[in-house]
Amino acid sequence: MSSENVQTKWGQFISLIIVFFFWGFVGSANDILIPVFKKVFTLSQVQSQLVAWAFYAAYFVGSIIFFIVSLKVDVLQKYGYKRTLSAGLILSAVGSFLFVPAATIQSFPFFLTALFTVGLGFSIQQIVANPLAIKMGSPETGAHRLTLAGGINSFGTTIGAILLGIALFGMGDNKKTALSLEDIKLPFIILGLAFIAVAVFMNFSKIEDPVKEEEAIIKDKHSSFNILDYPQLYLGMLGIFIYVGTEVTIISNLPALLHTHEFGNVLEDAVAPFIALYWGSLMIGRWNGGVNVFNTSNLVNTALKFIVPALAFGVIIGANIFAAHDVSSFYIYPIWILLFIAVSFVGGKNAGKTLMLFGISGLTMMVLGLAWPNPEIAKFFFISGGLFLSIMWPSIFDLAIAGLGKNTGKASSFLIMMILGGGVIPLVQGSICDLDATNPNGIFGITYTHFSYIVPLIGFAYLGFYGFYCPKILKKQGISHVQSEGGGH
Repeated sequence: MSSENVQTKWGQFISLIIVFFFWGFVGSANDILIPVFKKVFTLSQVQSQLVAWAFYAAYFVGSIIFFIVSLKVDVLQKYGYKRTLSAGLILSAVGSFLFVPAATIQSFPFFLTALFTVGLGFSIQQIVANPLAIKMGSPETGAHRLTLAGGINSFGTTIGAILLGIALFGMGDNKKTALSLEDIKLPFIILGLAFIAVAVFMNFSKIEDPVKEEEAIIKDKHSSFNILDYPQLYLGMLGIFIYVGTEVTIISNLPALLHTHEFGNVLEDAVAPFIALYWGSLMIGRWNGGVNVFNTSNLVNTALKFIVPALAFGVIIGANIFAAHDVSSFYIYPIWILLFIAVSFVGGKNAGKTLMLFGISGLTMMVLGLAWPNPEIAKFFFISGGLFLSIMWPSIFDLAIAGLGKNTGKASSFLIMMILGGGVIPLVQGSICDLDATNPNGIFGITYTHFSYIVPLIGFAYLGFYGFYCPKILKKQGISHVQSEGGGH
């Protein structure tokens, strides 16, 4: 490959990395907005979860629309990856700007509309960017490129919560506990302008469009595609639904958990460090998996598996210290990081085995979080769910599309639809949290908000099952796939 082609490929990949960063930034911003909107608009916990619902339901609606349109015209073949991705960015910019009138009239439904519009744009970006990251180089390292991009996504989620927290509440001696919705306008205006800037760059750059390489794909309008013919796909669709739902529900309901008397009545302005630690946990896991993108010796690779998570944890601590947050309680967290590293070594690069082990590990963390008598420790068991979720996206994705051949594009669209789980499952957990209002004595000696973490526990159980069962399905089909580690949506 010529030097010019290498530069082009890297330019393309860097552009995608920026898009992945946006996804993470907005995802964690939602977790700051949930407790804020709950207080400002006097919402119940399940009502506050409509923030997640609006955002993630948009993925489902956007994917449905994209799929229906694709039945009549192949969008990527006709318009190309660049223009389609740019259109998604512009749509998200429109949603960002809608935050301004929403804050002016102080309307919760208007805020939900704005988030829904941002999510619609993200659905288009997801459909294009995930396969594009895999296609832009060697197929053998495609999943690891997705891993590296996922690590940047997690960096966005980690600093997004902190930066939005600073924008809304200030920092240090200037920190405030009261919030004016007017403070929301500027961050989202800046975000909208950033979306537009990247869209313009993508559309007018010399980045190669791999759609030209795909013109040989068979276009048979009469060819059939039946999801039920591919158990790895429909079980994987459920896997993506549960994975995203589990990832979102743990953190979306964490502010409510920390606000209970059990966990110290943590106020809205003080939740940002915990949100950053959770999303930072996904960053730690994905940076760890991203090490495999680079061609290094086994010794160097092993060393990096310890060094990179340590650096990622340092980023989390450093960002919080910069924001003048007290993170003294976080210094015990490396115990969970070391446990994660140990499990990742056992799983290796086998997607099914890794998914199974991380599902079991996440389930164990939820059980311990529910049962541990000291809330100061219990909360870290729940937060560590982010570590064990960190590698699941590409593992599920790779297992689900294995053996799909020319139907991979359709399968990818169906999988992206299942991001809807991020809007549904938090509502389920939020409804359990609301039982505290009518049952103040709780259940099994803990509050219902605490007990609600049985929801992600069940999610981890299914994900572990899928990692165990799907390779058996593929083996029966004669498919000796799948290697993957790390990643992110």
